[in-house]
Amino acid sequence: MRALGTEDGQLQIHDLLSGAPSQALLDSVDVVLIGGSGDHSVVRGGPWLPAALDAMVGLYESSKPTFASCWGFQALARALGGEVVTDHDRAEVGTVWMKLTREGERDPVFGPLGPGFPAQIGHEDIVTSLPAGAVLLASSETVENEAFCFPGRPIYATQFHPELDRAGLIARISRYPVYLPLTGASTIEEFRDRTPETPEAESLLPRFLAEVLGERVGGS
Repeated sequence: MRALGTEDGQLQIHDLLSGAPSQALLDSVDVVLIGGSGDHSVVRGGPWLPAALDAMVGLYESSKPTFASCWGFQALARALGGEVVTDHDRAEVGTVWMKLTREGERDPVFGPLGPGFPAQIGHEDIVTSLPAGAVLLASSETVENEAFCFPGRPIYATQFHPELDRAGLIARISRYPVYLPLTGASTIEEFRDRTPETPEAESLLPRFLAEVLGERVGGS
């Protein structure tokens, strides 16, 4: 709600561990947001994962406005034929500089960011190949596939967290201290001191809503 600028009651939450969302639920909303928890991995999977991935295929086939971040980025990529691996050597946790591709610079959602921007991130699963038809929008120095979209469909995905501000990332690392060593900091206090705000990345979600909903932004 903070990141989107929405009001109380405008967001409905569905836990994928309880099963895939019904078609009636998906039809009742304007936009689908796919996040995730550090407790779960697309690579490790789980009995609930196949149904969740099938639902993401349905979002693509119906061109449902969708924004997926972090676990959602990995899950959407895998659901549509991309490849995901766990790679601790390329793990990124903290604030990472992103560079737009040429396609990213031309994209209406990403282009206003300029050629590069910092973003909050935390992952050790890596999308090593994008689904067919996906267009790469951004890369980091360590990981090539950091954001993609599907031309002609209102579907975007980012490995980083545009929904997280500085306080949100610090709270996330405090919740999962096992990831602290991957930040390069030895204490949460040191991590807090070295973590900047990332207003550029935080502008993505509101601009995505404006792009896919237009006049309906701020309404139902």
